Amino acid sequence: MQTCDPNVDIYLPSPATVSEVKPMTALECFFSFRLDSGEELGHMPGQFVEVSIPGVGEAPISIASSPTRKESFEMVVRKVGNVSGAMHKLSAGDKVFIRGPFGKALPVDDAMKGQDILFICGGIGLVPVRSAIQYVLDKRDDYGRVMILFGAKTPRDRLFTDEFEQWRSAKNLTLLQTVDRRDESWYGAEGVITTLMPLVKLDETRTVAVICGPPIMYKFVITELLKVKLREDQIYLSLERHMKCGVGKCGHCQINNIYVCQDGPVFKFSDVKDVEEAL
Repeated sequence: MQTCDPNVDIYLPSPATVSEVKPMTALECFFSFRLDSGEELGHMPGQFVEVSIPGVGEAPISIASSPTRKESFEMVVRKVGNVSGAMHKLSAGDKVFIRGPFGKALPVDDAMKGQDILFICGGIGLVPVRSAIQYVLDKRDDYGRVMILFGAKTPRDRLFTDEFEQWRSAKNLTLLQTVDRRDESWYGAEGVITTLMPLVKLDETRTVAVICGPPIMYKFVITELLKVKLREDQIYLSLERHMKCGVGKCGHCQINNIYVCQDGPVFKFSDVKDVEEAL
């Protein structure tokens, strides 16, 4: 587990206040929070927190914003259970409790620095990756080309569309989108996300790929990346599988000898390629 601030006890819940709530799709809602202590959360891109609501429960949720955006931290929550359902009823000024941050982060200051970066995101997989995108844009001169491939089920399921023009205007950045099923509003690409991959030319000697999305997507995306000669240790995956406690005690996220909440959720493909059920 990593945190930027060694004085923060990540195991103890800290009160936080909702500063903004914004519906994004039929199922997803955007939240911005501030810790009541006034301290920064101390996270890095790819990590998650445990959000608890008294009388309801606790759930692990990815952090959607970069630590470079210090005024708050953000999440996008899909309504799928008791805690997420209760969160969708929150308003600005309401209180929650936060534990964390937990998990291994993306190596934005190590293996990714100075490299071209290819972000491949499916659906809600854009949420944790957005933290890394913001981080890279805020430190733009530290990285090479940035390529973002984003796929969604339908045009109405796309997230953060209000930020896409800002991303496109960034130096040396390419953003490509596709949807599985078009509607009358959509004039862009239609098809699975791998149909976008031939449209970006990669320098296999200096490209790091970051993948996050539905599990079924991973095998096909990785196959395409290996075809263009990316090494297995140049490919990073987020495996947010059934995480619950965040500290490796409940076993919900265990895959063989791996605990996703502690050993991940970010993994090199080279480290999990032979782990049954990991992909």
